[in-house]
Amino acid sequence: MFGVVFPNRSFPMDISTFSQIDTFHWILDMNTFVGEDYDQVREICVFLLNNFTLPPDKALAVYIQSPGSPFLYCGAVTIARPSAVLSLSWPDPGGQLQLTAPDSPSLSAKIGISVQDLPSLPSLDVVAGNRIERLAMKVGENLFNYMQSFCGLDGSKLIVPMDILDRWFKKFQDRAKRDPEYLKGFVL
Repeated sequence: MFGVVFPNRSFPMDISTFSQIDTFHWILDMNTFVGEDYDQVREICVFLLNNFTLPPDKALAVYIQSPGSPFLYCGAVTIARPSAVLSLSWPDPGGQLQLTAPDSPSLSAKIGISVQDLPSLPSLDVVAGNRIERLAMKVGENLFNYMQSFCGLDGSKLIVPMDILDRWFKKFQDRAKRDPEYLKGFVL
């Protein structure tokens, strides 16, 4: 049905590596592979196998769960998008960790995969959308700081020169050309 690879960390693994919960849900216990260092695993590649046909209105949704936290949606693959490299932004461990008894089995991080209706999913790649939003915020902040250095105050209004956007954009482009690392700072 599907396979996964942790880039630079594993060989391809098929569905047999996962524990099947029911017909449409599978769980991978991260302790099997990395123990408590689950948060060092930052990406997963999920792919449909050649002989599996997923209906066009369905998706294989990928979720992650840190010990004691709820599952968090990461993205999905569909028949139209049969593979994806998804970023894993692990949530902070939840409060249930303090509630476990010392002799009880330790909670572990998990990756969950489920077959779901495509229209019910927010986006195929949540983290990519979050990165774009952070990038836009950082570029906007850079523009605002640049504009502030030229403005005069008139009550609660900023008064800036008419050509401020052109000047800022030229400076932004020049800096990006001179220093390739400059733009990388915006993508964090």
